[in-house]
Formats: sequence, C-alpha cells, structure tokens
Amino acid sequence: MRRIRQRFDITIWSRNLVLFATAVFLMRFGQGLLGGVRMNFFVDTLGFSGGQVLWLEGIRELPGLGLIFVAALTMRLPISRQGALSLLLMGVGFVLYAFVGSYSALLAAAIVASFGFHMWTPLNSAIGMSLSTKENAGRVLGTLASVGSLAAIAGMGAISLVSRLFETMSLTVYYLVGGTVIVLSALLIFRLPKDIGLTEAKPARILVKRRYWLYYVLIFFAGARKLVVGSFVTLVLVQDFDLKVWQVSSLTLASSILTLIAAPYMGSLIDRLGERVTTPVAYAVLALGCLGYAAVHNLWILIALWVVMKLVTPLGMGLSTYVYRSAPPEELTPTLSAGVTFDHISSVGMPFLAGALLPVIEYEGVFLGAAVLILLSIPFARALQIRAPAVAQAVPSAAE
Repeated sequence: MRRIRQRFDITIWSRNLVLFATAVFLMRFGQGLLGGVRMNFFVDTLGFSGGQVLWLEGIRELPGLGLIFVAALTMRLPISRQGALSLLLMGVGFVLYAFVGSYSALLAAAIVASFGFHMWTPLNSAIGMSLSTKENAGRVLGTLASVGSLAAIAGMGAISLVSRLFETMSLTVYYLVGGTVIVLSALLIFRLPKDIGLTEAKPARILVKRRYWLYYVLIFFAGARKLVVGSFVTLVLVQDFDLKVWQVSSLTLASSILTLIAAPYMGSLIDRLGERVTTPVAYAVLALGCLGYAAVHNLWILIALWVVMKLVTPLGMGLSTYVYRSAPPEELTPTLSAGVTFDHISSVGMPFLAGALLPVIEYEGVFLGAAVLILLSIPFARALQIRAPAVAQAVPSAAE
C-alpha cells in the first residue's frame, strides 16, 4: 500500500494539475471514441483499401513535419492558450469527419484535426511537467497517462456496449460525439492560468541545439516506427483477421486497463532508474513484438503481443522527461516542438514507403523493417545522460 500511495502522492496534485488532468480525461475520452471505430470507419464505412489508409496516415502526418514553424507563430503565447487552441482545432477537425463524402474531403478534415493534434503533442508534456518538479516529472506524466487510460477505458467501454446494442448505427455518430468532447477539453485548458510555464527569458520561436542531438535522433527513430506500432497493427487485425468494431474496442479496453494500472509505476521507474535504463528496455520489447508480427500468424498470440506493445508505450515519455531534466525552462517547449518535427521527418515518409512496398513484402515485411529500426535506436537510448542546466527555474506560481 505504501508503494501505491507513493505513485499517487496527493501532495503533487495542485488545483491547476487537477484541472489539467480533467481536460486530459475529456480529450482522451473523445480520442477513445474515435480510435475504437477508426479502422472500421475507413475500411467498412468508406471502403478504403489498405494502401489508401497508409497514404491517409502519411498525409495526416504532414502538419507535424512543419510543426517547428507552426509553433514559432504561437510560441510567445502562454502555453495554456496554445493548448486550448490546439485542442479546439483537433475537436473541430474530428467533427468534420462525420460529414465527409469523398477521399479528398476526408484528407481535408484529417489535416485540420492533425494540426491540432500535433500542436497538442509537445504542449501536453510541457504543461504537465510545468505543473511538476524535475524530481517527480516521470510520476506526474505517468499518472496523467493513467488518467488518459481511464478515459480510454470509458470510451472503449461505451463503444463496446453501444456497438453491440445498436449494430446498425452509423459510425459517423462517434466522430460527432468524440470531436465535441475534445472541444470541451479545450475550454478547460483555457481556464488554466496564463503564467504556467512562464520563464524570465522569452522562449525562442525556433530552437535546434547540438546539446539535444540524442533526443532528435531517438525521436526520429520513434517516428519511423510509429505507424507500424500504432495504426498498422490495428489495420492488420481488422483487414487480415476480420476483427469487428466491438472486438477492436474490447482489446483497446483491455490494454487501457493495464496502462491505467502500470503507467504511474512506469513513470516512477523513469524517475528512479533514469531514462537510459527504461527507454532501451521499452524499445527491446517493441522490437520483439514487431518480430512476432512478422513471424507468427496465430490471432491469439498477435493479440497478446499487441497488448504487451501497448503496455510499454508509456515508457516513451522518458524522452520528454530527459528534455525537461536537461533543458532550461525557456527551452522546454521549443525543444519538444522541434522534436515533433524530427519525428515527422521519418513518420511522414514511412507510410508512403510502406504503402508502396506492401504488395511486395506484405505486412510481415513491414513489421520486420520496423523491428530493425527499433533495434538500431537502442544504442542511442543507452547513451542518454542527464546534464542539469545551471539556470533559474520557472516562475513558482505556475505550479501552485
């Protein structure tokens, strides 16, 4: 019980952190509704082929490729206002999914939602860590990941129940509801104080430093494997093994329950053992999972591997805590934003490459290539070393 209380230490939960966690819950609940029906919406409702889905994934990642420049336009705004704007764009974009009638219209809606999502990606970590200290950053992010998993559980549970009771209901309803819930989360983020993450020095609009080269390399590798470990696993289960909406949502529900329990422990492991230990372990597990998908064709084994890969995914937050512990406060958000762009230099190209090679190498070859990329990133992860900057901390009132 003592260890459980340490993971959920009530003393770290300020009013602002509770408000932020509530917004994260709503955002992840909306994403949970969308994620559970996404592949079935593309394949069953819109009739897309595997190649079309891969191309959609690539085009959807384009806003992330230019995030370093998009973020430069809003970098001087308070990060709470940046967060609210990003969630608003994301929610509106997903609502538009419900009204698409063609592939080109879907691409337009996907780009709107993608701009919001990719703006939110670095801000999610930046706000959470700005409401914590460097010593408990992993625990805070782990607990927030647990909150997100709880929201995903609620979303997946709702899909499992509704899709079984109303099998003929259009999947567009989920996009209307999910997008609206994400818009509501934007309103909560807007209520956060403007001084969260405030620093004496103004943050650079664009920042790329040699000091963070390991972060850039690892985030590049993370982008290269992101499609395979994320969307493509689900696509294979839906398209090659004919899983239905309620089955996919039930699997996501099970993995979310495991993440709910494990994420705070993983965050504490990052704080205690350090990023150079936990990050390589996570990569090794992901590589083994991809090798399993390349070699095994038993549905139950593939489902087990899917759950395990989802389970270790929260350890990836070690890259964010590495930057937080190494960077001066004014460099945190621009460095994380630059990281998203490095991520997308690889994640934009990989869907197109995988889509072109898929007819030749089939899905087993895609997973084998992802395993090789993950294994190549492990030596870089082992080289991570915290070098705490001797600079002034952020304004204290931000986390109060």
